[in-house]
Amino acid sequence: MAGRINDDDVKAVRDAVPIDAVVSEYLQLRNAGGGNLKGLCPFHDEKSPSFQVSPSKGLFHCFGCQEGGDTIAFVMKIDHLSFSETVERLAAKAGITLRYEEGGYNPSHQRGERIRLVEAHKAAAQFYVEQLDSPEAEIGRKFLAERGFDQAAAAHFGVGYSPAGWDHLTRYLRGKGFSDRELITSGLSQDGRRGPIDRFRGRLMWPISDTSGEVVGFGARKLRDDDNGPKYLNTPETAIYKKSQVLYGIDLAKKDIAKASRAVVVEGYTDVMACHLAGITTAIATCGTAFGGDHIKILRRLLMDNGSARVIFTFDGDAAGQKAALRAFEDDQKFAAETYIAIAPDNMDPCDLRLVKGDEAVRDLVEPRTPLFEFALRQIVGRYDLETPAGRGAALDEAAPVVARIKNSSSQHEVAVQLAGMLGILDTQFVVKRVAQLARWARDRGDRGPAPAPTRGGPQHQQARPPCGSSGPALHLRSPAHRTERELLKLALQRPALVSPAFDAYGVDEFTAPPYAAVRQCIAEAGGAERGLADTREYLVGVLGVAPDDTVRKLVTELAVEVFHGKSIDEAYAGEHLVKVRLRAVDRRINDVQGSLSRLGSNVAPDHLAAAQNEVWVLQQYAQSLRNNGADAL
Repeated sequence: MAGRINDDDVKAVRDAVPIDAVVSEYLQLRNAGGGNLKGLCPFHDEKSPSFQVSPSKGLFHCFGCQEGGDTIAFVMKIDHLSFSETVERLAAKAGITLRYEEGGYNPSHQRGERIRLVEAHKAAAQFYVEQLDSPEAEIGRKFLAERGFDQAAAAHFGVGYSPAGWDHLTRYLRGKGFSDRELITSGLSQDGRRGPIDRFRGRLMWPISDTSGEVVGFGARKLRDDDNGPKYLNTPETAIYKKSQVLYGIDLAKKDIAKASRAVVVEGYTDVMACHLAGITTAIATCGTAFGGDHIKILRRLLMDNGSARVIFTFDGDAAGQKAALRAFEDDQKFAAETYIAIAPDNMDPCDLRLVKGDEAVRDLVEPRTPLFEFALRQIVGRYDLETPAGRGAALDEAAPVVARIKNSSSQHEVAVQLAGMLGILDTQFVVKRVAQLARWARDRGDRGPAPAPTRGGPQHQQARPPCGSSGPALHLRSPAHRTERELLKLALQRPALVSPAFDAYGVDEFTAPPYAAVRQCIAEAGGAERGLADTREYLVGVLGVAPDDTVRKLVTELAVEVFHGKSIDEAYAGEHLVKVRLRAVDRRINDVQGSLSRLGSNVAPDHLAAAQNEVWVLQQYAQSLRNNGADAL
């Protein structure tokens, strides 16, 4: 077993890799004010951005699903890595050599499985690129040239060639220190009669990268007639490659997709190449599977689904392409972006179009486009004889439920009117009412789709949930006490200099909400707010580190990135909240003592009565001093 990673190295990795740079590899971030950034959460579906990143604190938090943490926690969650795998991956990105507490430097064969599989794919990609220059690969170079791709284009997209022999890559990767088990697990090799052999042989190779740019699989194109395999062969499902969750070209296109709020979905690897070389640098493609819900999630995070976002499909105009377009339309409502379809003249794909008519024709392809809903409806309507009442009625029966699925009522009404025009039904209101009735029936059956997104101005608009199932009242932010306690904890986490050293003298019992008491306990166990004076980021890491469970940890990140309610966050603001929390605690104690005396009545012992009365008098004097002198009385 590899030893524990040195704590100083973990800190160095955390400091060296900015959280906003890492998160930006997976979703588009925009200014959220107060130094924070916001985007669509990658961990749950949402329409409005509730996911926030605080670069200065190195933390993220989603106010929708409550996920939160630092850079390491984000990568662990989104890429399903262990802690050590994540630190190793980020260390490699930052150029940091890690030390291990037991056993010195970590031997390569002991590294996390995902890291090893990614490294194997990276080495394989380089091997294939080098092989493209070999005499054997002449057939591959010819294939590319015939489609208008020169050597520079092949290099830009990392296109390579897999030798036709049985185990060229397998022997190469063994020489790099990869085990047979790793080669089989990666999908780069497969079991043969006498051991592992290459999965891809004699084919043109396209590396498939994830959103962060790491190669996780390959698409292999058949070149020879004696190859009995399929035309395209993809990497099998592995721990790092899920075909329903990858988009070819996303690593090259993501920045321009976010910048232009536009994505162009094509059908193949050469179509992506043709589009990018023609200037459509937002083109991506699925990898041997239909465009589906997981692909939509990837694009939505990059587009941020604002009002101007566009997704354009360029399916072929043949039967298969029409079927693919209708399948895409089934998921259309998962986008907030507007969706379109663009079909090239003579049913050419972008690669053929570029070859025949040039780059400008490819650029023109995505301009005069048809809304996807209109295309889908025309495909349905086109199957019926609209010259007869029976034909029009049958077409309406099939098309109306499709329109009824549109969740936005105004859009639904508008499309229903268009449907009436397509069908040639003069009574437009009849079609509109029919669609509305079907939509109503669907709702009554409980087919409501996603619940409406809550207001996202911050968690002050929601009722927070108590962590740990702890006893006591749930957080209710209409409660003045809970609001004040929340604000004081935010000050202690975000601006510790404003509340130190007074805050560290506050007991856990001064926080009436059990979740807030749990956070107060974490701050105490991490060394108190005073520890944050030297290094706020490391202090927050310490608070997160002592949290007893994920629920408390999530509340800590929430409080650490949430904006303050006040306009001026200064000593006066901090003093006001310190006083309010302490004053309420003093008043509660006075009431407790007086209540206890009242219940005991005449049965209380004289010395106990005197002590209690004295305590009440002292507390009342202290409370009065707090009211008169504010923070100076603390």
